[in-house]
Amino acid sequence: MSSENSADDARQVWDVVVVGAGPAGASAAYAAAVAGRSVLILEKAELPRYKTCGGGIIGPSRDALPPGFELPFKDRVHAVTFSLDGKFARTRRSRNMLFGLINRPEFDQQLVEHAQKAGAELRTGATVSRVDQHGPEVPDRRTVAVVLQGGETVLARAVVGADGSASRIGAHVGVKLDQVDLGLEAEIPVPETVAEDWAGRVLIDWGPMPGSYGWVFPKGDTLTVGVISARGEGAATKRYLEDFIARLGLAGFEPSLSSGHLTRCRSDDSPLSRGRVLVCGDAAGLLEPWTREGISFALRSGRLAGEWAVRIAEAGDAVDARRQALNYAFAIKAGLGVETSVGRSMLNVFERRPGLLHTALTGFRPAWNAFAKITRGSMTLAELVRTHPLAGRALSRLNR
Repeated sequence: MSSENSADDARQVWDVVVVGAGPAGASAAYAAAVAGRSVLILEKAELPRYKTCGGGIIGPSRDALPPGFELPFKDRVHAVTFSLDGKFARTRRSRNMLFGLINRPEFDQQLVEHAQKAGAELRTGATVSRVDQHGPEVPDRRTVAVVLQGGETVLARAVVGADGSASRIGAHVGVKLDQVDLGLEAEIPVPETVAEDWAGRVLIDWGPMPGSYGWVFPKGDTLTVGVISARGEGAATKRYLEDFIARLGLAGFEPSLSSGHLTRCRSDDSPLSRGRVLVCGDAAGLLEPWTREGISFALRSGRLAGEWAVRIAEAGDAVDARRQALNYAFAIKAGLGVETSVGRSMLNVFERRPGLLHTALTGFRPAWNAFAKITRGSMTLAELVRTHPLAGRALSRLNR
C-alpha cells in the first residue's frame, strides 16, 4: 500500500528517507526500520515492476536477506553448461544447489513487504527531482530536503539513494564510474518439453566481444535469455543476442518481454556520501565488474547504508555526520571494495583470454570447485585470491 499525499508528509521529518524500492533500497529501509527509526521509501514506479535482470540468487545474496525471508525460487540450479561463443560446450554438475533463480518483480515486492513489516512506510508514484542540503527548503543543518516532481518536499535526518544506475541521488553525491555495460534480455515462454530440457541447468556462453557473455536462466515455463557487453557495442550486442537465441533453437518462440539496461561500476575513488546523504547498490555503482552481478552487492550495501543512515540521523552536527558517513565508506570498501577489485582483475583477464577461462572451468576441477563455492557463498573471489596463493599469483601474472 502507498501512503497518501498529504501536507503531513511535507511537515514530518523522517529519520531516514530511502529513494528507490529495489533490493538495495528495501534492504536499507529494513535495516533502519528494525532499529526503531521512522523510515519512508520513495519509489517512482508502482510495485511490482519488471527489472532487466537474470535473477540469479547466489550465496552472498541469500545470506544478506532479512530473517524469515522465503525465497520465491522458480528453479534451483545444479548444473552449468559453459560454451565459448557457441562452441566447445561442456556441462558441469553439482550434487548440491549452486544458486537459485527468481523473478525480480516478485522478489523485490517481497523485500519491500519485509521492510514494511519492520515499520517502514512506502510511497509509490513519487519521482525525486533532487535533494537539497542547504537553501530555503532546509529548515536546519540536521535536515535534508527531498524535492519531488511537482515541487513537494519531504524532510529527513538522513537520505539513502538506492534509485538505480541512472541515480539522481548518485549525481548529487558525485558518483564516478569506471565501467559501463549494456545488457539485453528476453523473457521467452516455451512449451513444457523445452522447459524440461532446461530444468535445473543454466547456460553461460563466453561471447564474441571482449568481456561479453550470454546466459539462459530457466524459470518454469519461461527462459530468461540475455547478453551483456561494453557500452558502445550496441549493434554488436543486439546481433549477439539474436544469434544466441537462434542457435539455441529458441527463435521460433515469441518473447513475452524484451528489455535493455545499462550497468555502471564505480571507480575506486568514487564517493559514497555527501553530507547526510548516502548511496548504495546500483546508485553507488556497486556491482561485481566481471559478471556484473548486482543483487548481492545491492542487498549487502543496502543493509550497511541503512545501519549507518541511522547513525547519521542521530548525529548532532556536520562533523559527527561526516564521521559516520566515512565509517560507512570504510565498511563498504573493506568488504565489497575488495571483491570489486578482484572482479576487475578477472574482467581484465577474461577480456583478453576468454578461452583460458573456459578451459579452466570446464577441464580443471579446482577451478570448477572454486566457482561452485563462490556461487554457494562459502567463498568470495577475494577470499579465493587471499587463501589460495597460487590463484592469486596466477591472476596477478595474467593481469599484467
